[in-house]
Amino acid sequence: MSWLWTTADMIAAMGGRPIGSLPAGITGISIDSRTIAPGEAFFAIKGDRVDGHDFATIAVANGAALLVVAEAKLPAMGRITTPLIVVEDVLVALGKLAVAARLRSRAQIVAVTGSVGKTTTKEMLRTVLAPSGKVHAAISSFNNHWGVPLTLARMPEDTDYGVFEIGMNHPNEIRPLVKMVRPHVAVITTIGAAHLGHFNSLEEIAAAKAEIFEGLEPGGVALLNRDNKQFGFLERVAQDLALPHVLTFGQHAKADFRLADFEGTAEGSTIWAVLNGETVEVHIGAPGRHIAENALAALGVVAVFGANLDAAREGLASLRPVKGRGERHRLAIGDGVLTLIDESYNANPASMRAAIALLTASQPEGAGRRVAVLGDMLEMGVFSQRVHEELAGPLLAAGIEHVWLAGQEMAALRDALPESVQVEYRATTAELLDYVLAHVVPGDVLMVKSSLGIGFGKIIAALIDKYPPLADRERQI
Repeated sequence: MSWLWTTADMIAAMGGRPIGSLPAGITGISIDSRTIAPGEAFFAIKGDRVDGHDFATIAVANGAALLVVAEAKLPAMGRITTPLIVVEDVLVALGKLAVAARLRSRAQIVAVTGSVGKTTTKEMLRTVLAPSGKVHAAISSFNNHWGVPLTLARMPEDTDYGVFEIGMNHPNEIRPLVKMVRPHVAVITTIGAAHLGHFNSLEEIAAAKAEIFEGLEPGGVALLNRDNKQFGFLERVAQDLALPHVLTFGQHAKADFRLADFEGTAEGSTIWAVLNGETVEVHIGAPGRHIAENALAALGVVAVFGANLDAAREGLASLRPVKGRGERHRLAIGDGVLTLIDESYNANPASMRAAIALLTASQPEGAGRRVAVLGDMLEMGVFSQRVHEELAGPLLAAGIEHVWLAGQEMAALRDALPESVQVEYRATTAELLDYVLAHVVPGDVLMVKSSLGIGFGKIIAALIDKYPPLADRERQI
């Protein structure tokens, strides 16, 4: 049996107290009682909304090999006979196990942050490094105070390449996480107006993202977007920290990994990239210039790691959009097709502009229309009215004539758009959902985007439920 962890090593790393007849080891780690697999350890983490200890019996019923529980919760475990490892704080114990995972690993590690493109770049890295060795990367967007240690604790000892995504909403969130991960390469995809409500400026956001430099291994590499307006600030931070290697990607003439040319379609793109002094053609199976820029960063990591660059380039052709981040569906409607672009996972001003560009590159069929279905961008704070109003510019520049809106903040965009644009506004997602279902027509291309908390995923689900996906459904991200 190949264990992820022996129980002896777990106890030593976490300083836990064993109760019962523990198995020799575990095959995995879970914090979700619904999806735990037999042989895995269940960590009963207490979150903001739920306490894992309340679901211990479900974890046992689903095959948990052992439970990691808090000392204070032990009396509430009742008649559970499954072996336990008892700790003071389960999340702290998970962090200790994460640190132990990093200590035992000889993998090359990359950590990714940025206002836009973290998850897409992480998935690209999973793809482009796979031909060169065993890759361990986070599932979904496990990039916060529990997601990063969980991903690290799940990293097998024989991993060749570890890929970690690190996010933040406030200052001092990246710092402790990156010091666990200790990457050899730290990537900042871009700096944009995300979580503006918690910051006073883009420079403050850049400073928070730059915390990722502080966990770099000695001799590590910072890989930065040379085209971003905050590049100079990030470069100065890197210099102040005496980082030995700062490399760049982008279209800028001085970029180390340079985008020489770009050709995009609704289904994908072709780029000509200058890598290690050689211009190469790269096909990418996902649309959007922003995707191409992220691909350049991923290829830069491959080059830094000395992995197989030719195989990495070939791997990008098989890329598919990440769910909720450009996933494309072709749905049967009447005698025609409805093209649905799912950008419902999250939204900020930069990603909104990228999504509008995706819509612009998509061609309606017959009498169909390009329709932007947009919901509120959250966490914009005092900047909210301005950044919503400013979306009028890219919509008008792209020639989008149909804009369907929902949410309190989107009222600002409604008021900023001229009469030449056909605007439909509803106060709630539910009201807009009803309108969308009743007013789409064959040939339409709908791009649906909002912050996750607005619930625009319900619009996607309702459309797919009402209009069946075609058998020749387009490839997805």
